[in-house]
Amino acid sequence: MSVKTFRVIVSGKVQGVSYRATAKQYAIEHGIQGYAKNLLHGEVEIEATGTESQLVNFAQFLEQGPPHAHVETVAWDYVQLKDYKGFEVC
Repeated sequence: MSVKTFRVIVSGKVQGVSYRATAKQYAIEHGIQGYAKNLLHGEVEIEATGTESQLVNFAQFLEQGPPHAHVETVAWDYVQLKDYKGFEVC
């Protein structure tokens, strides 16, 4: 199992709806390391490290988000491998 890191930008109604907290909860429950933070123009940025199958499943989860979110787009790509410890909300 190779470990990878991806970077995700999620747009829509994703700030003020517990999107980052929900992403953190999912990540911790599934052994994914990284962070989630709000961006200036209303998007959420996530970097996550895990196996390819963990990250693909995480991306699918991020397309839904928590109940009050309205996700419009999820753009993600693999980036240079990073060794995160835990999952932080910034």
